[in-house]
Amino acid sequence: MTGYVPPTALPRGLLDHVDMRAALASHDFGTVFRLARSEAGISYSKIAAECDIKPERVGLLARGIGSVTTFEKVARIADALRIPGGLLGLAPRQWEAPACRVLLTPARATATEGDGDEVRRREFFKTTAVTGLAVGLPDLTRPQVGRRIASNLPDQLRERTARLRRLDDVLGGGDTYRVYLGEYQVTKALMRDAAYTEETGQALLSVLAEQAQQAGWAAFDGGKHAIASRLYEASHEAATEAGDKALAGNALAFLAYQKVGGDRRAGIETAARSCATAGPDAAPGVRALLYERLAWAYAVAGLATETERALDSAASALAEDDDTPQPDWVAWVDHNELEIMSGRCRTELRRPLRAVPVLESALASYEDTHARDKSLYLSWLAASYLTAGEVEQAATVTGRALELCAGVASVRPRERLSPVLRRLDEHRTVPGVAEVLEKAGP
Repeated sequence: MTGYVPPTALPRGLLDHVDMRAALASHDFGTVFRLARSEAGISYSKIAAECDIKPERVGLLARGIGSVTTFEKVARIADALRIPGGLLGLAPRQWEAPACRVLLTPARATATEGDGDEVRRREFFKTTAVTGLAVGLPDLTRPQVGRRIASNLPDQLRERTARLRRLDDVLGGGDTYRVYLGEYQVTKALMRDAAYTEETGQALLSVLAEQAQQAGWAAFDGGKHAIASRLYEASHEAATEAGDKALAGNALAFLAYQKVGGDRRAGIETAARSCATAGPDAAPGVRALLYERLAWAYAVAGLATETERALDSAASALAEDDDTPQPDWVAWVDHNELEIMSGRCRTELRRPLRAVPVLESALASYEDTHARDKSLYLSWLAASYLTAGEVEQAATVTGRALELCAGVASVRPRERLSPVLRRLDEHRTVPGVAEVLEKAGP
């Protein structure tokens, strides 16, 4: 793929055109196609052939009719027109030269030679993940307006949503938001325009709720907090209408996670309601996740007894082995994840002697390819070391967290590390601290 240059490759100068940049940022491919023809002389028939889109569809898009929202089509257009992945919110494409890749690096991050190796290695994992996922996504035939939807379509959509969720393992919300939002919007339009039975409609509502949560999480991770809240609320509404208590509870848990940073009482109340909504009959993994979020809300509010009680409830749920089917959206919740949450909570409660051993043990087996999450968890470990007076160790851990989050399209690691860096600034004379502060930038 890297040696082939398609006849539809856009000139570099056109990619820098202000109208082209605006169209790419908004995924307005109709404008992209029009500019390709008017400015570069690339015919619609060539675009159709390389992008595997019907010629009449290309013409309609160019006239402003319709849109492209599915992940595989966006990726196909990027490859056919040689549009760098970073301009479309995607990971760098396989054909991109390393020097030309558009990295979504936080503005304050500065990279040493070692950091550059880390970023390049992670970019390889990103590209591999995206390429493998695109190949494995189930093909879907979208029903035409007014046509009846087959009863198996909700299952296909749920499988597709589960596959796309794996992107979150290696990419930040800045990379995944448009992909997840596009899936949600397509399903929403499908429910509006197509015909289906009541049973299929209920299943579609459940899928829609799951997709809204996925898009909301990516928006939150990318710093789009107002959008995230709206998506979580839409998810809660759809899940409630679908009768999916577990998803409705999880939507509330997401909202609680947002609220607790500003209104602790509201965060606790919403987290408690999430557990009650899912109920005692929810799958063990679901109950464990919701009790973890409740524990976090209590910890941020400084309520130690309530925090430990919620963590115990999460551990009890995980210990159950009743063969209850677990939804894919809780597949990541395991005993190691619970240990990390326990360490995070105890860091917030300023109990470093209990937090440090748990976090160190859990993170020892945590893969660096999960760079965003690992850098976040290391920030809590660094904070606990500072509370314990272990400044040099805190600096070492902070430096590692900075290396991991360089190039990650997520605002959260830097936000989490900011207070740790401010505390480290009080100890500039301690060996290693000044070097870490310089790495973090101004």
